[in-house]
This record gives sequence, C-alpha cells and structure tokens, in this order.
Amino acid sequence: MANKRLFKILIPDSKLYLLIIGVLIGIIAFYEPRIALIGVVLLAYLVYYHWKNNHLKKVEWTKYIESLTSGIDTATKYAIINLPIPLVMVETDGSISWYNSKFLQMTDSKDLLEENIGNIIPGFNIDNIMNKKEETPIEISYKEKYYKVLYNIVGVSKGRDSIDEYIIMLYWIDNTNFTTLKTKYNDEKVNVGLIQIDNYDDVRNNTDETNRPIVFAEIDKMLNSLAARISGFIRKYENDKYLIIFENRHLENLEMKKFEILDNVREIDLGNKIPVTLSIGVGVNGKSLTQQYEYAKAAMDIALGRGGDQVVVKRIDKLSFYGGKSKAVEKRTKVKARVIAHALRQLIEQSEKVFIMGHKNGDMDSFGASIGIYRAVKNRNKQPYIVLSGVNPSIKNIFDRLKVEHPEYLEDIITPDQARIMADKSALCVVVDNHRPSYTEAPYLLETIDKVVLIDHHRRGAEFIEDPVLTYLEPYASSTCELVAEILSYMSDKMDINKFEAEALLAGISVDTKNFTFQTGVRTFEAASFLRRAGADTTAVRQLFQDDITTFISKAEVVKEAKIIDGKIAISSFREESKDSVLIAAEAANDLLNIKGIVASFVLAFSEGKVHISGRSLGDVSVQLILEKLGGGGHLAVAGAQIENVSIDEAEEMLKEAIEEYFKEGEK
Repeated sequence: MANKRLFKILIPDSKLYLLIIGVLIGIIAFYEPRIALIGVVLLAYLVYYHWKNNHLKKVEWTKYIESLTSGIDTATKYAIINLPIPLVMVETDGSISWYNSKFLQMTDSKDLLEENIGNIIPGFNIDNIMNKKEETPIEISYKEKYYKVLYNIVGVSKGRDSIDEYIIMLYWIDNTNFTTLKTKYNDEKVNVGLIQIDNYDDVRNNTDETNRPIVFAEIDKMLNSLAARISGFIRKYENDKYLIIFENRHLENLEMKKFEILDNVREIDLGNKIPVTLSIGVGVNGKSLTQQYEYAKAAMDIALGRGGDQVVVKRIDKLSFYGGKSKAVEKRTKVKARVIAHALRQLIEQSEKVFIMGHKNGDMDSFGASIGIYRAVKNRNKQPYIVLSGVNPSIKNIFDRLKVEHPEYLEDIITPDQARIMADKSALCVVVDNHRPSYTEAPYLLETIDKVVLIDHHRRGAEFIEDPVLTYLEPYASSTCELVAEILSYMSDKMDINKFEAEALLAGISVDTKNFTFQTGVRTFEAASFLRRAGADTTAVRQLFQDDITTFISKAEVVKEAKIIDGKIAISSFREESKDSVLIAAEAANDLLNIKGIVASFVLAFSEGKVHISGRSLGDVSVQLILEKLGGGGHLAVAGAQIENVSIDEAEEMLKEAIEEYFKEGEK
C-alpha cells in the first residue's frame, strides 16, 4: 500500500500539471502581463486538448464494454439454451417459466410453461428449497431414472435498491448408473446373523424323550427354510446356536415382516410343554466380515440382555428391535449367581474404596440394592460409599428409618459432587438397578473409575455402560434386590446381614413385584426366604409403603380421572407439580391395574421440568416396548419414561401414538 501511494505521488496525472502551469502563469501576470496573456492562450489550448483526449478515450472504452457485454450475453444465452443437461427455471410458487430442450426430452412432454413442477415431477417440493430444508444436491427418482438436482436461487431486481422476485434454476444431472451400482453394492453386501434357542435346556427337560428329536428337528427345519427363502447360508455350530449369512437385499423384507420366524418357532407344539423362543443378532454395514460378526455378537448380547425372544439388528451405532413381547424365562440354575458372587468378592478385596450408585430419582429397589452391596463391601473390611443426590418421596420412609436406627450409615452416603472429588482409577464402582450411563447418579464416576460392576434386572436398551469388568444383567429376575440377595447368600458361608439391611432388600423386591404378585419366580421366593431368615419383618416392610392422607387422596383422584382406551388400556395424569408427583404417578399406575379388564396402565406427572410417565402391565402388554418409543425403558411389566420440553397434553398424545404403533406392529 505504501509503495502504491509513493508511486502516485512521483507520477502525478495531467490535471496536476495544468494546475501548476496555471499557478506559474498567475505569477508571471503579476510582473509581465503581455507574456502572461500568451500563457493563458496556451493553457486554454492544453485544457481543451486534455478534455478532448479523455472524452475520446471514454467513448472508445464504453463501446468496448458494450461490445464485450453483448458478446457475453450472446455466449450465455447460447450456453443455457444448448446446455447438455436438463435445465428448468421455476417461480417461487413452483410454476415453470422456462426450460431447455433437454428437460423437455426428459419429461417427454410438449409444453410445460406455467405448469407446476410438483405436478410434472412427483415428490418434488419447491417449498423445501425456499425454506432451506433441502440440501444440495437433491436426489430424485423419475421415470426409472435417478437424478441429482442442483439448484440456484437468483434474485431479480426491477428497481435499483431491492429484489422484487426470485427465480430458481434447477439443473438435472443423470445419476442413474451410479445409483444403480450403489444399490447393487448395498444389496449384495453380506450380513451376518447369530441365532440362539433361549430356553434350550428347559424345552429339552420338559419334553418327553420320544418327542425331543421331533421338536428340535422342526426348529432346524424352520431355520433352514428361512435360510432358503433368503438365499442364505446357515450352519448349526452348537446344540442351541446357529450362524446364518445372507445378502442385505433380504433384510428389508425380514424387518417388514417383523422377523416372523420368532412367532413361527414359538408356535411349535410337538410334545414340548413350553414354547420355544429364539434370540437373533444381525450385524449390518460392517467394513469386513469380521466386523459384521462382532456387530452380530453385540446384537445377540443385547437381545439376551433384554430377555430374549427377539431380534436385534445392529447398524454401526444404530440398533433396531423386533419382538420381545414375551416374559423372560426364569433360569433355575444358580451357577451364574455363585460365579458372580465370587468374582465380586475378589474385585472388592482388590479395591480400597467402593462407590455404589443406582439411577437418578432412586426407588426402593435401587436404594435397597445399594444397601445390600454396602453390606457386602463392609463384610470384606473395605470402605463403601453410597452415591445419592437427594432423598425423594420413594425412599423417604426407609431413609428416615436409616437415620434413626443406623445413623452411622450417613457418614458413607455422599453426594455426586463429593464422589467426583474422592474417586480415582484404583477404586471400584458398582452400578445397581440401571445400565444407562446417563441415568446414573454420577455419570462422571464411570469415566474416572476403571473397574465398573453392573447388577441390573431391566431389559437391556441401546444405551449401555461401556466395558464393565463384571455384568450381572438378568431380565428374568423380579428386582435388583433379588439378585443382590442371591449374591450375599454366596459371598460367605456365614449370614452376616442385619435386620434393617434385610428389610431394605425385601422392600425392593416387594415394590417391583407389587407385593409378590408380578414377575415372581421360584428364585424370588428363595431370596425372600433368605432375607426372612436374616430377620426381615414383613410388617415393618409394609409400613415403608404407607402414604399420608394427602398422597392417598391424590392417587384416588388420578384413578378417578383415568381414560380407558379400547377397554383395556388406562391412561391418567397428575397435573399438580409437587415433590411427590412421580411417586403418586407410579402408585396410581399400580392401582389402575386393579380395575377389571385393564391389562396396562400409564400415568403422567410433571416434575422438575419434565413429564414423567409410569407404565404398568399385567404381562400381556409390554410397557417397556411402548415407552422405549418415547426414549424410556424398563421391564415388560414395569417401565418409565421422561420427556422434556412438552406439556402433559402433548406427552399424552405422544403416548397414545406409541400405544397405537405398538398394537399395529403386533397385528403385522
């Protein structure tokens, strides 16, 4: 910039010379007027010459620009008219204002002027372009061809200052060959599937010896028939496990039919006293067969973790679920519980500090399970800490008892902020009654502590704690307290658990089984028997669930306002925001199941800026699958969800849509 200014100073223009000459003539005129007169004449001639020269240059330059512009306009018009790809110009309302011959050939029409582009090209919406909802390019299928549509919005100004209207230019690039090749590539990609008979041992043991070969031969026949229909390859590599490989083109049809093989196998009745159920994991979109197999294994783990009798399709980070509407089969053997107990004992002995946490807004099951693990750690002479963000109405009664009967526990109950300061990589973290990292009391601990143990009874969801060193997830169990009671019974030969701890665990089992009426098995009562021998008083447990008169009346109002859908689904809401709203919703959902004909109930409540939904079922309807559509989860008979930034009325409409979708899927 400095050099340019210096250059301009050193080389001034002709106007400056004329000015200097004029000044000099003025000075001469003061001394010699006659000589100055000659100078004036000469100056006048120079001024005239300067003006004429500049004027001629300006005229010549203008002619040059005009000729150049005319040439560019001609070339532009020629290029647009003879563009080798289809081009059409449309108004903002979609009406066609101009098109070239290639576009006319593409549409195979005679005259398109003033026609709406949406009528000519089905599925093309010009409003999406104007509202910036469409990205460039737009993929369009038209007359068995595929086009990549590029667009340009041009502002047309009739005045000087503002744009009066817009014209949209659409360039249609034939992308058929690439799209066809891409589709063929995706269709021919190989998917890997793993199939497992969930209850192989139970079916085998409950089928007469003469009928066993027939039952399992029928399963093999159905699976081989499935493989034949999808041109796949299937091999049985264990008595209850199969590997199936098939092309991706068949997956859409399987998903559309909701993997009907699950229902077909379940309907086998050839002397087996219990229905056969399958779990299937499918790996899709892996970079190699090895990765596809890893995806299939991960999908199978999730299917089994959710209770079996379902299919999980894993596409990189996306999971799709099908089935899962039957109850999880109770495992009679306690071998796994014994192995878990011994492994947990070793992990506790290797750690100086153990952090125990459940889910946010803890309930009796998560708090009772935390108390049980607390006792297991104390028995190994290690330091336990229960992470609890606050006392909510669901655990207030038992927490009040703890403060009176065992105030020494309070020293070891810490907040998430305290846990953040105290935790280190050498500690052990035990998560109970939850497997979602974002739902834990202190998600930060999962990142800080290397060794994480998971104990839960909920069906596994898409979000899961990453790489726990020990996982005990059993959807058949009534509650996490049942699993913890079993672990305590195997941790040592001596029963070292006090009365309060036994009652806390029994309360957790009671609340999740609705006083031993739902989701109970043989092992549920065995766990309860163990706790009873440890001193648990059923009357004292019952008192933990007593409500005050206000809460009782609120529950009655919720039940009174319930709406019945299709004669079997009850939906109600508690619209007053209070500290007990979530508890009232949960208990009211339980009470609604006492109405004759009701098989499932949902109660909505507003708390802490979110709409909470409590779902309960008698087992015929999976409230878990319904509430998973709203971002929630849980168990087949007990589930919940939280929805942000919506009103109760909006959440209720979303719930009704999820219920309708659930039953439509069942019909299909």
